[in-house]
Amino acid sequence: MSANDSLHIMRRQRLAMLRAALSDGARFAEHSLGAVVDLWVRLWLGQMFFVSGLLKVADWNRALLLARYEYPVSWLHPITAAYVGAGIEVIGAILLMMGLATRAAAVALAVLTLVIQTNYRALDAHLFWIALFGWFALRGAGPLSLDRLFSRGLAQSALPFAQSLIAALGWLRSKVFPLYQVLLRVWLGTTLIATVRAIDAEAAPWLPTASAPFWPFALQLLAGTCLTLGLATRLTGLAGVAAMLVAGMMTAGPGAGYWVAALALLACFGPGPWSIDRVVSDVLTRLLPHDALARLQGRLPRVVIVGAGFGGLSCAQALRHAPVSITLIDKRNYHLFQPLLYQVATASLSPGDIAAPVRGVFREQANTRVLLGNVTGVDTSRQQILMDDACVPYDYLVLATGATHSYFGKEHWQSHAPGLKTIEDATEVRRRVLIAFEKAEATDDEDERRALLTFLIVGAGPTGVELAGAIAELARLGMEKDFRRFDPAQARIVLVQAGPRVLPAFAEMLSARAQRALETLGVEVRLDARVESIDELGVRIGGRRTEDGNGVAYTIAARTVIWAAGVVASPAARWLNAAADGAGRVKVAADLSVPGLPNVFAIGDTALANAWAGQPVPGLAPAAKQGGEFVARLIGARVLGKTAASKFSYRHLGSLATIGRKAAVADFGFVQLSGASAWWLWGVIHVAFLVGLRNRISVMWDWFWAYLTLRSGTRLITGGTSAAQGPASSELPTPSRSLAA
Repeated sequence: MSANDSLHIMRRQRLAMLRAALSDGARFAEHSLGAVVDLWVRLWLGQMFFVSGLLKVADWNRALLLARYEYPVSWLHPITAAYVGAGIEVIGAILLMMGLATRAAAVALAVLTLVIQTNYRALDAHLFWIALFGWFALRGAGPLSLDRLFSRGLAQSALPFAQSLIAALGWLRSKVFPLYQVLLRVWLGTTLIATVRAIDAEAAPWLPTASAPFWPFALQLLAGTCLTLGLATRLTGLAGVAAMLVAGMMTAGPGAGYWVAALALLACFGPGPWSIDRVVSDVLTRLLPHDALARLQGRLPRVVIVGAGFGGLSCAQALRHAPVSITLIDKRNYHLFQPLLYQVATASLSPGDIAAPVRGVFREQANTRVLLGNVTGVDTSRQQILMDDACVPYDYLVLATGATHSYFGKEHWQSHAPGLKTIEDATEVRRRVLIAFEKAEATDDEDERRALLTFLIVGAGPTGVELAGAIAELARLGMEKDFRRFDPAQARIVLVQAGPRVLPAFAEMLSARAQRALETLGVEVRLDARVESIDELGVRIGGRRTEDGNGVAYTIAARTVIWAAGVVASPAARWLNAAADGAGRVKVAADLSVPGLPNVFAIGDTALANAWAGQPVPGLAPAAKQGGEFVARLIGARVLGKTAASKFSYRHLGSLATIGRKAAVADFGFVQLSGASAWWLWGVIHVAFLVGLRNRISVMWDWFWAYLTLRSGTRLITGGTSAAQGPASSELPTPSRSLAA
């Protein structure tokens, strides 16, 4: 495909995406915002009439005098008029606010207002009352109403005429109400134009010119013209509401609230059938029908991204405007925020707080489809991704398959020391930790209780340090009154590190501070300690060599062991028959492509890229995101026949690790932080990196609640071990021998 063809398709693609975005925006405005605006207008109108009715009922003699002398109705007796008026105001207002028999209440209130307007005193407010009551009389109440709640049951009931009545009301809503939308829009637009032209109110008594806003001449004329013609109606209504609210803060006009209500309804529900907006929408639909984008995708270069982690997600999102067809494949249907997995493992957060469905992330990105499946290989000669039951062709391939635990050839340790890379891992660790406390409560053997209350973490990188601090706080602060036969604060947390210091990727000063913070929490830090064996009873550790060259070994009896010592890349290098390092990472070129395969890229933990001032890029989320964005720019440029940067350069944004509820370390190179300031920074950055507003709010609330109450709300023992971790069972192994540290 030529560059010109790609540009043409990209323009059509963006036009189709614009049409889809406008359609989705209109749907959101009507079904989401419209429900809230509908309820607000009903409550606002209802309370005015309800208060008026109550005042009349409270001073009935005065109400009778007013009905007889101040605003008499010639064709009704004053007493009858007073009773009818007060009854409609009180009962009709209650029904309107509840959304019960809304149409009948709106008709009654509209008739009452019409009588007031014609028999007593003509006001702009009365005109707006009539217009808004007419809206509810024809359309009915929105979703937040009793009418909508009962309608489905009434339609299926045996009440006489129920189905006929509902059908008639539906006809009013679908056939008559759209014409009323047009009339309301033209009425408001004509009023704005009439105000600009200074038309006398007496010449147009049915236009609310006295209460019309006074905006700058050109803006008011433009707004009036747009409303009258139905051009950009929703945008005009929204801008008008904003202008009225701003003006109301400074000088509140007597009719500002009515204009806000009417314009807000138009902004949510649109211009109606006779409008330029509808004509433009119909033309776009004919030029670009709903399947146009799908047809375009078949002619576009195919980009397949394997893995919906940080790198894969960033790459797909960065290609949202490129003329490509994207297929994102993952064996799970969610994107996982791995840096907070340890909080799931220690019962601080629930899995749903740190995961977001991938399809939800790309709901609005029309050039992307999501496939759930397990990739088993890559056929580079045919340019196909091999899955369990399908093959997916590609023109460009991005492998962002991440990494898993590495036991350095001791894979049989996995059943005794689970790692922490997936939600299943986190819930398994949580299960083991919580069951250990339950077993400690049940046993009569003090040695067994000590072993049950010993939690050993292998590896003192960020994950190990954060796990150790979180388990220590869970035992000392979160369970102090939960058990009767032992004090949870007796729990022993041991952090084992083969190297000379914790957090080896951080500056030595920060490592030392992190170790002191861990020890303050009661964590035992064992440095220069090499794990020699792990079984169901504990861990055998080889320590420093003595002067005569002999090793000093010791065993720690621990029923709960967690592995945080190393990772190994996915089998992507094996799929591609590409060169790899000792951790299985694909050795990539400067542009992150696989040598010999210029259209295949590896990013994140899958790749070994010496792009950090000649050093390997670290396995961090920002590195994966930067790699994904770089590859997206490169693919987009190639498709359009343009040039782009051919060398990836990693920008290190810093490293962070937290220790408990008030300490952390942050290393940005030029500045290093520790303590409370680093903890707050750690929290803000991690919340910002979460995918989805719901997850951010949920995590912030959980942290706030736990911080103030020292309680976590997800201490659930669920599930069992995975197949790789041994038999699924909620029981801990029964010891056959005694071990002592």
